[in-house]
Amino acid sequence: MLDPDPASLALARDRGFLPIEQGVIEDLGIAYARLSVPAGQSLARGLKILRRALPGREITADQIHFPSGVGAGGTNAKPATPALPRGGTVGVIDGAIAGSDRLVAQRGFASGAPKGSEHASAIASLLKSAGSARIYGADVYGSDPAGGNALAIARALGWMAGQGVPVVSISLVGPVNPLLARAVAAARAKGMAVVAAVGNDGAAAPPAYPASYPGVVAVTGVDGRGRVLIEAGRASHLDYAAPGADMSAIVPAKGRIGLRGTSFAAPLAASRIAARMAQGRSAASALEAANSEAFGASRQTGRGVLCMICRSGT
Repeated sequence: MLDPDPASLALARDRGFLPIEQGVIEDLGIAYARLSVPAGQSLARGLKILRRALPGREITADQIHFPSGVGAGGTNAKPATPALPRGGTVGVIDGAIAGSDRLVAQRGFASGAPKGSEHASAIASLLKSAGSARIYGADVYGSDPAGGNALAIARALGWMAGQGVPVVSISLVGPVNPLLARAVAAARAKGMAVVAAVGNDGAAAPPAYPASYPGVVAVTGVDGRGRVLIEAGRASHLDYAAPGADMSAIVPAKGRIGLRGTSFAAPLAASRIAARMAQGRSAASALEAANSEAFGASRQTGRGVLCMICRSGT
């Protein structure tokens, strides 16, 4: 429940929806309460009952989000050093980053976090290759079976905003969620650029979130020949494409691994925006500057492909 008040919580409790947690997302000012569904009642039924009982309140399930990329095998791609503006700070909301000398700070938002993640560590490796100077990590998975939920991502955004992180990359996908939508809007209102992958569920899939929230920079992936990945999902809008295959990254205990998925395109696009913001530009101005780097604009690639030479992590 968003913006809970005592009367609404009392009514919910009378109907068997017991409070689990209540709080305010730091630095975003969003109040919430987590409630349990009465025993023997399905989530769908519980939502219907509570929404009918509290028509003036915004009530939602705390949906889980999933990573949008995997190791693909093969390590033929070689490290690249982009001849483009470098530097800047990028926040990564994912699992925990391990083994990165660019990591400034990391915080967990799930039980058992931070817990090293190959997916997140590969993203950090790509960011280093693309020239990002500083990385902040937020682990929303840890060892929690319900990791990646909307509340965890929203809280991670709040923490990033409090740290002054200018650009946040999210390579996770899930359904629309009112709490996360509000958190994204609040973070953007503070000047943050939010970049997200469109996912890997195919062009016929429903629009992916958070990429589809208004103002989020939605990124798809292309292979080494500039072709949009056949498995790439979609968002309600598309801003850019970036490499998402035929590349590699270094992760702890495994060394260099091949990568495939829109997960790995989003941080590369984020790195280009962060490099421009490091020059003193606003998020809007940085996006305009990124447009000058993009090439091959189309319905499949948005404003075009960014960072095509950033095809391997170091």
